[in-house]
Amino acid sequence: MSGTDDKSDVGADGTRAGSGGTGPGTDGTGPSTGGTGPGTGAGTNTGPAPGADAASTPGAGGDGTGAPPALTTPRGRRPVVAALMLGMALAAIDGTIVSTAVPQIVGDLGGFTVFSWLFSGYLLAVTVTLPLYGKLSDTFGRKPVLIAGIILFLVGSVLCAAAWNMAALIAFRIVQGLGGGALQGTVQTIAADLYPLKERPRIQAKLSTVWATSAVAGPVVGGLLAGYADWRWIFLINLPVGAVALWLVVRHLHEPSRPRPAARPRVDWAGALAVFATGTLLLTALVQGGVAWPWLSTPSLGLFGASAVLAALTVVIERRAAEPIIPGWVWRRRTIASVNLALGALGLLMVAPTVFLPTYAQSVLGLGPIAAGFVLSVMTLSWPVTAALSDRVYNRIGFRLTAIIGIGAALLILLAFPLLPYPGEPWHPALLMLLLGAALGLFQLPLIVGVQSTVGWAERGTTTASVLFCRQVGQSIGAALFGAVANGVLAARLLDAPVTGLPDDLDAVARALEDPGTLSAAATDYLRRAVDSAVDHVYIGAAGAAALALLALITLAPRRFPVITEAAEAPRTTGAADRQDTPS
Repeated sequence: MSGTDDKSDVGADGTRAGSGGTGPGTDGTGPSTGGTGPGTGAGTNTGPAPGADAASTPGAGGDGTGAPPALTTPRGRRPVVAALMLGMALAAIDGTIVSTAVPQIVGDLGGFTVFSWLFSGYLLAVTVTLPLYGKLSDTFGRKPVLIAGIILFLVGSVLCAAAWNMAALIAFRIVQGLGGGALQGTVQTIAADLYPLKERPRIQAKLSTVWATSAVAGPVVGGLLAGYADWRWIFLINLPVGAVALWLVVRHLHEPSRPRPAARPRVDWAGALAVFATGTLLLTALVQGGVAWPWLSTPSLGLFGASAVLAALTVVIERRAAEPIIPGWVWRRRTIASVNLALGALGLLMVAPTVFLPTYAQSVLGLGPIAAGFVLSVMTLSWPVTAALSDRVYNRIGFRLTAIIGIGAALLILLAFPLLPYPGEPWHPALLMLLLGAALGLFQLPLIVGVQSTVGWAERGTTTASVLFCRQVGQSIGAALFGAVANGVLAARLLDAPVTGLPDDLDAVARALEDPGTLSAAATDYLRRAVDSAVDHVYIGAAGAAALALLALITLAPRRFPVITEAAEAPRTTGAADRQDTPS
């Protein structure tokens, strides 16, 4: 939302013209067709195959920003990659490991009516701080932001383990979330810094594997610790993992020495506070609406109204800021704006499998919690596989078309869910989730790699944070929207129920079906059909979100992403003993 946009996307062919009063080509980016284009001071650059994404060659500054990318030997990268995976594991396993210990936590501390804030508070803190950490990493470097994030996360973990009541635990979970925001955004940014374009699927696949492993291991580890030790250990177990990650980052991650700026960097604290306040009010309204109070109640309307006012104030502040937290070019560049919208829609549709599929598996199929978790976890098995192989596709046909194929397949899979027979077999939804994971791996990774490859080092943190921020907001909107859809369908089904005294919301229905002995056979079957119908409507809504992502890519994304190549960028290392690689 700043006033100056130094690199704006132009045209459907993905070429970019320099701006700032210098005209095309003076920032090192000339028109490029057919995968080859002239550079300034770099000779001829061989780009992707025909039909793939356009390659624009940076000028004397390497990437046009004065800071080169990270190119190291595989041996030199290994400890840094290990640190990134451990740091990502801290954030990835958090939600799943805590959720399994909720009964023990509530039994010890009380506070059943507010325990959902253990997750909501953490989510709020992560989401609203992502833009701030992205800007800070671009301004002061990735390493200090990542170190601060790990330390803050570990401090929050220690405080959570020492919590004496539910209010204290919720407050300390927010502290954890403040560190989690730095972990999620900065790890993804450093991963892009470490690897040249053609090798980035390798590190992204490793990070995807961390999320997949955490989805399976989190409930198991959380259940074992809560059942055989004490729930406080689910937070203390973060300490050795985080300590190793912190040591590896301090010891092995070395960033380049950048030119000293003419003026001291200024942090847009007013903009950061405005973004934080706006995000907090909006996400609170989305998370609590329809749960703690009705959607059309005074609290909901008041929060939505206040967040709208603060959003307008944020726009004004950011336009006037010299170094805004959310720069205007994030939305003025077609590539970044389209990816933000597409991945925001991804966050929206992911609510269907992650939130509602376990309820479907237990309430409709009659599975236990472990088996229901397996139905969902198969999605995390296929996702990293197609993500790792996606470069073989987008190197031939481009980022945009690869993502279109992935989200198009996901749309068809989501629409197939309501066609499953009732009650059906567990392998039916499991097969669909396996296919959905494969489709989304082909959709998400090319967009993340692609959008990170269109910006230089000094803009990569902000760009990555904007993508993750949009996905997190989409997930919050999806939870509120699809929760309202599911409860609305249930209410309509139960209005003319054959028996009286039935529960009237999804959670209460699920609890009733956990103990079917209290219900007649007819009532049990009716409730199961009602849950089946509610989840079917949620999946139709998720298909609508996939259609929105598809529309954003078709109408907004350039045909070829304006990729900044590594050929003209000077290498740097992450360790003092590393030799410099010759860019390929």
